[in-house]
Amino acid sequence: MSELMTRSGQKAFGALAIAAVAGLVSACGSGGDSTASAAPPSAAPTSAAASSASSAAPTPQGAPLAGKTIVIDPGHNGGNASHPEIINKKVNVINAMKPCNTTGTATNDDYSEHAFTWDVSLRLAKILRAKGAKVVLTRKNDKGVGPCVDERAKIANRAHADASLAIHGDGAPASGHGFHIIEPAVLKGHNEKVVPQSKRLGMDLRNAFHQGTGIPYSTYLGKNGIDVRSDLGGLNVATVPAVFIEVGNMRNAGDAAKMKSAAGRQKMAEALAQGFVKFLS
Repeated sequence: MSELMTRSGQKAFGALAIAAVAGLVSACGSGGDSTASAAPPSAAPTSAAASSASSAAPTPQGAPLAGKTIVIDPGHNGGNASHPEIINKKVNVINAMKPCNTTGTATNDDYSEHAFTWDVSLRLAKILRAKGAKVVLTRKNDKGVGPCVDERAKIANRAHADASLAIHGDGAPASGHGFHIIEPAVLKGHNEKVVPQSKRLGMDLRNAFHQGTGIPYSTYLGKNGIDVRSDLGGLNVATVPAVFIEVGNMRNAGDAAKMKSAAGRQKMAEALAQGFVKFLS
């Protein structure tokens, strides 16, 4: 995922020396050094209309999310690997300077994380809009570069989002499986007021995702599907309720099969939508 590196070093930074990154696809976790495919199998529609900030359709009467703004951040981007000079630039994430972005991981047969996150995000946006929400995506397609991790958070801040979710796939050792939510740690003088809301958002999304997909909590990171981090710009910079989800381990065969399945991705999106309804109702 964008900027994600597990405490055990499972997340690999995209910030490698430029001379060493020609042709490289950096992992969101360990072992992601293969060239990943840009398009997912049985992908959701990728039109500009599908990724627009809000739906042009009228709000359904009695919609549960009417009047709510939700920001969805699809991790990484399809053009990141070709532009190390951009993604390696350092940005301020409140308590450190970190690379602008990374390239992400992939399954062992090269289904890329950036394509997976884009597909799930489009599916989720469609469901949320049908429930009345205004949805903002942090990128317009799966062919660009960035945005940087701090800018992704600032997009949600500027939108005065009621909730923000960054969607990722992990690249941990293949023995680990399951999903986890990443919540922000308290950074004194910055996010004390919003952290309790982010924790509630994380809990509602965790419960809905677990119930709606049957995917177990991560066996290799976090506790009961929840991890807390202070090193992620996408959370540190946020002034609105924000969490990340690592939907599964793309290096694990079982998790990868679900993530490569169009039906599996649809189920993931539907479950996450229920989590937003719970949080915002």
